[in-house]
Amino acid sequence: MTDIDLPSDPPEDPRALARRLEDARRVFAGPLDFLLSAPKLEFLPEPRVPEIAFAGRSNVGKSSLLNALTGRQGLARTSNTPGRTQELNVFNVGEPLSFRLIDMPGYGYAEAPKDIVRAWQNLVFDFLRGRAVLKRVLLLIDARHGLKPVDLDILKLLDKAAVSYQIVLTKGDKIKPTELEATRLKVEAQARTHPAAFPTVLATSSEKGEGIPELRAAVMAAVTA
Repeated sequence: MTDIDLPSDPPEDPRALARRLEDARRVFAGPLDFLLSAPKLEFLPEPRVPEIAFAGRSNVGKSSLLNALTGRQGLARTSNTPGRTQELNVFNVGEPLSFRLIDMPGYGYAEAPKDIVRAWQNLVFDFLRGRAVLKRVLLLIDARHGLKPVDLDILKLLDKAAVSYQIVLTKGDKIKPTELEATRLKVEAQARTHPAAFPTVLATSSEKGEGIPELRAAVMAAVTA
């Protein structure tokens, strides 16, 4: 089997890119607050603005990434206990309200009882299928491990729900740059085989701030699409 070079988009003008990154930075530096936690869909706010959801395995660094993205260290609670978040956490962005961030409960922790796993599946699938304002899901993957079988199951779930999603690698500072780029390219190739996946994979580090400006810009592009 031979490798095929896929056509790539022409590079963006540096000045246009700088403007996009700065515009996104300003949005996330403005008003941004926790609104509520919803154990069921009926507790969510009225779907009147675009929403961006964050999904990932437990301990993938979702809370840390949300804090880095928003520049607010205490916005999303971090925990050493896998599966602590079992509700949809909602954050308002902008004043007046511009869009919302939805922190979805983590998945894939082995100790979870079957009834909790079933409740997670029901909540998440109902949310994915039932929110017309959901613009994109950002699926977080640990850069040290790449896509594991449980992640591939989530990709299939997102494909089935016909929800646009983009893969974001976390903890990119934990491996060498060459390994990170190799993982990014491999995951990107895998993503392109899924109909609902965005073709570009972003690599980030919450600790170092790497990839965070680009992630903010990706969120804004999805919100305004």
